[in-house]
Amino acid sequence: MTDFAATRAMFHLPPGMIYLDGNSLGPLPKHALDRMAQVMQDEWGDMLITGWNRAGWMDAPARTGDRIARLIGAEPGSVVMGDTLSIKVFQALAAALDMTPDRRIVLSDSGNFPSDLYMAQGLLASLGRADDLRVVAPEAVADHLTDDVAVLMLTEIDYRTGRKHDMAALTAAAQAKGIVTIWDLAHSAGAVDVDLAACNADFAVGCTYKYLNGGPGAPAFIYVAPRHQATTRPALSGWLGHEAPFAFDLDYRAAPGIDRMRVGTPPILALAALDAALDVWDMTTMADVRAASLALADRFIAGVESQCDMLTLATPRDHAKRGSQVSFRFEHGYAAMQALIDHGVIGDFRAPDIMRFGFTPLFIDESDIDEAVRIVAEVMRGALWDTPKYHKRGKVT
Repeated sequence: MTDFAATRAMFHLPPGMIYLDGNSLGPLPKHALDRMAQVMQDEWGDMLITGWNRAGWMDAPARTGDRIARLIGAEPGSVVMGDTLSIKVFQALAAALDMTPDRRIVLSDSGNFPSDLYMAQGLLASLGRADDLRVVAPEAVADHLTDDVAVLMLTEIDYRTGRKHDMAALTAAAQAKGIVTIWDLAHSAGAVDVDLAACNADFAVGCTYKYLNGGPGAPAFIYVAPRHQATTRPALSGWLGHEAPFAFDLDYRAAPGIDRMRVGTPPILALAALDAALDVWDMTTMADVRAASLALADRFIAGVESQCDMLTLATPRDHAKRGSQVSFRFEHGYAAMQALIDHGVIGDFRAPDIMRFGFTPLFIDESDIDEAVRIVAEVMRGALWDTPKYHKRGKVT
């Protein structure tokens, strides 16, 4: 069993704050400070450019990718780091479309994160296929797996409600019809059990600044199933995805394996912070994290519903159908969330009326949940949110 008191001690948590927003930005792992200082002083400072060889910077994207692979059920050598999640979505979608040249439709759902849909819209428009994106309700995806669909592109867990797709079932149903699958794991990696290899997934992407605690702007990852790596065409044929970058050839030749999905220079400082953050996963298992997260979320739901009848649960109650967040609907959700933040409970808001709370047992325990429920009840029952300062919108919600 995981000692969650020990994992909690790994994080910097400001006193007086109950942090229920690890589903948006994970807290700072304390030892990431020392790791960053070491890389900056001993490697960048003392080694300068020789750090690419001496400190192993060039191999960091694959090395860190293998650490993440363990958390998402991916085969060794199938995950590589770099760039942003949007870039990785573009790469995966372009490669998947290349694999299905006789089909045109990209199928997604209205619960997908908008940036994924934006990237699909932009790519398809550049190919002269702007009308080929089909967006359906999350519950209707299986009914739209038709023979004209080229790619199924979904976020496993809905960023608003926490609703969880059945990855294994949808992947099998899609592949039975010759459809290539892309899974966005932004709200899955580090939150729920994922087994890409067992699901026979084709491609997956994800970010690392949420449940993996890599810090703001931490690099994204991309997964390519080993069976596809030799034939996957990297549409963004960047220098570091070349077979021999330092041959300086004028023509692109894709690197073997997952390295062909590298694009630009790896963010070494950001990778160092992420690598330090991943150390906490050596102290636990995904099964333990998932079980504890569900228990904390159930406790929160029961507490809030017993005292706040003005809030409507938007998250599925069924454990198999939800991720590690709980969302409530409230007409004045933005103002209510600002009031909660002002009173020490940190969550966030998603338009039009979703109040989101994340449950990460690595640093949240039952006493936090009970105090959060008390504060939510105080704010909601007293309408403490109904003041002008809480209605003023910030750039980030």
